[in-house]
Amino acid sequence: MSTESKDYQRWSRETYEPAARKQPERKSLFLTGSGIPVDPIYRPDERGASEAEFPGEHPFTRGIYPTMYRGRLWTMRQYAGYASAGESNERYRYLLSRGQTGLSVAFDLLTQMGYDADHELAEGEVGRVGVSISSTQDMAELFDHIPVDRVSTSMTINSTAPILLALYVANAKAAGVRPERLRGTVQNDILKEYIARGTYIYPPSASMRLVVDLIEYCRWELPRWNPISISGYHIREAGATAAQELAFTLANGIAYTEAALSRGLKVDEFASRLSFFFNVHNDFFEEIAKFRAARRLWARIMRDRFKAQESGSTRLRFHAQTAGSSLTAQQPYNNIVRTTIQAMAAVLGGAQSLHTNALDEALALPTAESAELALRTQQVIAYESGLANVIDPAGGSYFLESLTDRLEEEATAYLERVDDIGGAVQAVEAGYFQREISESAYVQQLRTESEEQIIVGVNDFIDESQGQSAPNLLSIDDDLHQRQLERIRAWRQARDSSRAEAALSHLAEAAAGSANLMPFILAAVEAGCTLGEIADAMREIFGEHQGANVV
Repeated sequence: MSTESKDYQRWSRETYEPAARKQPERKSLFLTGSGIPVDPIYRPDERGASEAEFPGEHPFTRGIYPTMYRGRLWTMRQYAGYASAGESNERYRYLLSRGQTGLSVAFDLLTQMGYDADHELAEGEVGRVGVSISSTQDMAELFDHIPVDRVSTSMTINSTAPILLALYVANAKAAGVRPERLRGTVQNDILKEYIARGTYIYPPSASMRLVVDLIEYCRWELPRWNPISISGYHIREAGATAAQELAFTLANGIAYTEAALSRGLKVDEFASRLSFFFNVHNDFFEEIAKFRAARRLWARIMRDRFKAQESGSTRLRFHAQTAGSSLTAQQPYNNIVRTTIQAMAAVLGGAQSLHTNALDEALALPTAESAELALRTQQVIAYESGLANVIDPAGGSYFLESLTDRLEEEATAYLERVDDIGGAVQAVEAGYFQREISESAYVQQLRTESEEQIIVGVNDFIDESQGQSAPNLLSIDDDLHQRQLERIRAWRQARDSSRAEAALSHLAEAAAGSANLMPFILAAVEAGCTLGEIADAMREIFGEHQGANVV
């Protein structure tokens, strides 16, 4: 930070301070949502001279494409999936008919953890927080009458990502669609599961092997597919600050890049297909600055640390989702306003893809009507607000540019600390990320409880007499578990059991060696093996990870 200029000292003495005495400032800490102090004004002399930056050029602070939304709008996705494959298919087709431009699949916890619907842990979980998928039969029903060669599909799945991608590829092949025509993303980010979310299965070393197996497989077989979406979203939902979300996500990206290089891949063979997934929280300018700093940091990391030569290898492409943790069960219609502000920040920050949460998601899975309203929010921003008509319209704001620099500085300090520990995998095993996030979450909770941070309708502006009635909520059929259980048992009875057993045996043998497991997983899927059976075959070889308590 430069010293104060004479002009600033004069303004402060003669204009600002007398006004502040006449009209005292609000009783507030004047902090960003992550605790960064906010000055009254921001000035060019604070930043010093800097080289001109342009969209589409390194380091991409102002956007990764030269024309940004003037050339093409962001992909509008709605994260959806619940109950059975058939019911989720109806929701997808409904949203596509309303103008959604890409699919984003939510899977239930059993699917995420590698269990079938007839597992002993299935009671009360089947289809509750996402769709239940166990076989190619389920996948075919999920995408029935959806042109997978023309619609981009994102799948939020991690520990079982190789299995779900294999199911998707097998379904496409059965429909006559060549794998190289498929477009989409599979999250496949296991490190953030150890850090913030918990839906891991195998120990970190085995999980990292599967991540790289998928990256390598897509390099040769699915050239238009993003094999990983390195996710800060869940890190932020767990209580991280914006700088921590930024730094820890990029640290994971560094770990995946190093793992792929260790496999023998060249950086320019895969780096252009790496993608990212960030949260969009409430602090409007901080979120815009976070995205700008993320692009700048990643471009320099890839060019300077990994010596990437291709421009596409240094571009940070990202999907954004509005903050689920900001939604409130109290006065739920206020969530429409929160989501709109967050979506605008994502657009001003240059997102390539966006999901807007529905107003009722603090209470239940969204109804079709609330999901449509969330989609309409994006469409109004895109077509009515004018935000998409100018590239980086907020760039040049003294406040925004200062915040961008500040977040870059804070994230860089965290990245240096992770390097000192030995990298992201070692930092996970040491509990470093988890401790830092836990401490930040605690500080934020104290700010809310002390009312230093106002949450409208929660700790202030509460009107018990008037209130707001709860919206109509989506309910899941109580018979779903039994129907899915019968469905999977019938599937097993109808398949060629000897072929399925042989495929699982071959997978286990490969897992005990060092071969890329994706071809073996795909062969097992095509032999009729279920997700749970495939996951269990690898459990027998890799074991299961037991998370440690972090203190």
